[in-house]
Amino acid sequence: MTEQDIERGRKNAIISYLTIIGVIIAFYLNKEDDKKSDFASFHIRQSLGLWLTFWALGYPIGSFDNWMISIGFYVFFAVLFIYGFTGALGRKAQEVPLVGAFYQKLFKNLGN
Repeated sequence: MTEQDIERGRKNAIISYLTIIGVIIAFYLNKEDDKKSDFASFHIRQSLGLWLTFWALGYPIGSFDNWMISIGFYVFFAVLFIYGFTGALGRKAQEVPLVGAFYQKLFKNLGN
C-alpha cells in the first residue's frame, strides 16, 4: 500500500469501525473507482468481521446471566475495536489480534 492509497482510504477505514452501518457506508464509498483503496478494504474486512462476530456471540454470551462473563466479552471486543480503530487512525494495516487473519481470509473478495 502506497502513502497515496492510505491517505485516500483513511476516512473510509475510520468510518468502518464506528458502527455496523459505518461498515456498509464505508464499503459503498470505497466502491467508487476514483476512491478505491486497498487500505480501506483491509480495514472494512477487519471491522465487518468484528461486528458480525460481536452480534453473533453477543446474544448467547448475554444469556449466561452472569455479569462477569458479559463484562469480559464486552471488554474483549472493546480492546479489539480500539486496536483496529487506532490502526486506521495511525495509517497502519495491522491485523486485529487472534481473529484478524481469519477475517482477511473469510472476506478476501470484499473490496476487490
